Amino acid sequence: MRKLIIDTDTGSDDAVALIMALKSTEVSVEAITTVCGNVPLDLATRNALMTIEIANGQKPPLFVGASKPLMRDLVTAVNVHGEDGMGDCNLIHPSLEPESEHAVDAILRIVENNPGEIEIVTIGPVTNIALALMKAPETMQKVKHIYSMGTSGFGPGNTTPVAEFNVYVDAEAYRVMVDSGIPLTIIGFDLCLGEAAWNKSDMELLLASGKPEAEFAVNCNRALLDYNLQRSQEHIVDLPDAVAMGVVLWRDILVEAIWCYCYVCTSEEATYGQVIVNDGSKLAISDGFAGHTPNAKVCKAIDNPLFKQKLMNVLLQ
Repeated sequence: MRKLIIDTDTGSDDAVALIMALKSTEVSVEAITTVCGNVPLDLATRNALMTIEIANGQKPPLFVGASKPLMRDLVTAVNVHGEDGMGDCNLIHPSLEPESEHAVDAILRIVENNPGEIEIVTIGPVTNIALALMKAPETMQKVKHIYSMGTSGFGPGNTTPVAEFNVYVDAEAYRVMVDSGIPLTIIGFDLCLGEAAWNKSDMELLLASGKPEAEFAVNCNRALLDYNLQRSQEHIVDLPDAVAMGVVLWRDILVEAIWCYCYVCTSEEATYGQVIVNDGSKLAISDGFAGHTPNAKVCKAIDNPLFKQKLMNVLLQ
């Protein structure tokens, strides 16, 4: 059975992704590790603990990680996910407690004890992963694969015109991960839009189901729904972390992925957090990005109806 570590800054779309993995019978979630991002670390931890309780699935240990980015002040997304990261609906009352071991040490211990078996799924800023790489690079080379919900993929940014949130929070950490040589699949923000997003009918069906985890998945995304209604007048909930987890769990939803050379911008403020994705296309000027060895497989398209069908089945089963 596949073995996962899930690294999360538990906002509302992270919660849906966690439920998907915890309810899966095809993978073993060896640990959940928390990191600052959507919300400060203490809230990310409480939200993850509550999600484990409500998921009606696996109950892995949870380890608390980095409370700030490597080199910058924390930028959160409470304006999108609510002050508590989970819709401000008074949903978060966990009875579970985190483990005492630091997340970075837990990651290294689990990888060392399972060489070539651990797949890490990052659905937040990758500060914990970068810290693990800096502390014990030889151990991290025993990671089987990293799946990252990060970058804007082949579309525009969602935090700045060029940067996606998870990278923008800690681009230095993202560069460390991208340059690590560990096999890497990137699922960008561009894949969660359009038909992949929940619409009004989807949410009504889940709320009417009577399934606690289905109701929780909708209610914790109330602030995100309000944000989208104000931003674009669309009654939708886009779920980038759930899409990323779908790629991890359900290989048949992936339609196209391209080997690319990815370069993380960290030096100029206007482009901070941008990940330049070069797919090997012929360029007019050979200097710069042409000729680099690909360092990540970047997902370009998924089967949106199949993804949504599988997600609904998980929440309603």
